[in-house]
Amino acid sequence: MKYSVTSVILPELDVAETCVLLADLGYAGVEWRVRHTPTDAIGKGYSFWGEHKTDLSPANLVEKADEVARITADHGLAIAGIAANLRADELDDIKKLADGVAIMGSIPIRIGAPWRYDRTVNYNELYEGTVAAYAKVIELLKPYGLKTIIEIHGGTIMVSASLAHRIASNFSPDEMGVIYDVNNMAMDGFETFRIGLELLGDYLAHVHAGGWRPIEKGRRDDGTLDWKYENCDLAESILDIPLFMADLKAVHYQGFISIEDFRPMDPREKLRRQIEYLRRIE
Repeated sequence: MKYSVTSVILPELDVAETCVLLADLGYAGVEWRVRHTPTDAIGKGYSFWGEHKTDLSPANLVEKADEVARITADHGLAIAGIAANLRADELDDIKKLADGVAIMGSIPIRIGAPWRYDRTVNYNELYEGTVAAYAKVIELLKPYGLKTIIEIHGGTIMVSASLAHRIASNFSPDEMGVIYDVNNMAMDGFETFRIGLELLGDYLAHVHAGGWRPIEKGRRDDGTLDWKYENCDLAESILDIPLFMADLKAVHYQGFISIEDFRPMDPREKLRRQIEYLRRIE
C-alpha cells in the first residue's frame, strides 16, 4: 500500500517542512492543498480552513508549480493529488488551477459539485445540474491531459460509493475518478466497503482515511438520543479499518491512501500513529 497525507491538515507547515516531515515518517506521497484563503480568515493565523503556510492557490500555482514539484521530488515523494475545493461551476478558477497543475504533471484534481444537499432542493434536480457542470469541467481539462476526481463526502449528493458512481459513470474513468473517503461511511454513507469498491471499479482513483466515532450529544424531548461524530485514531474508528484495507486489496487497488485527520494535535505524533497502524494491518 502507498500512503500519503493531504496537506489540508498541515496548515502550519510550508512546502519544504511538509515534505521533510512526511519523508521522515515514511510516507510515499503528498496531496497538495491548493485553495483560496477565505477573506474572513486572512490575518487570523494558520488553521485547517483558513490560512496555510504553503500558500498555494489557483491564483499563484503557475508561478509556484515548478518549485513545489521540485521540492516534493527532492524528498522522494510523489504528488498523490490536488486537494482543491473549487466547485464545478467555477470554470475560470479551474482553468487557472489547471494551468498550474499541468506544469507539475498529470495529477488528478479534486473538484466539488456546484451545490450541497440540504433537503431544500430535490436530489434529482441537483443530479442533472451536477452532471452538466462536470461535463464542462471535463471538456476544459481535456487539452491539459488532466482528469477530475469527485469525493464521497457528507452533505453532498455523493455521500456513498454508489451515489458517486452514478455521477462518474456518465464519463469515462480517464475523465473522472472517485475519492473513496472511508469516514463518510459512518455518518451518512452507510454502505458496505466491498460492494462499493467493486461497483466503482476503474473509477476508484484515490482513498482518504481518518478515524471517526460517534459520541452522545444529548437527548431530545421525545426521548431520542442524539449523536455527533468526532475524529479519532484510525485504530479507534467505529468502522472496521482492517476489513476496509482487506477489501482494498481484494479489488487490487494500487493508488494512494491519504491520511485526512483534523484533530488539533502535534502533526508528527498524529501522522506517525496513523502510518504505523496501517502498516500493522496491511
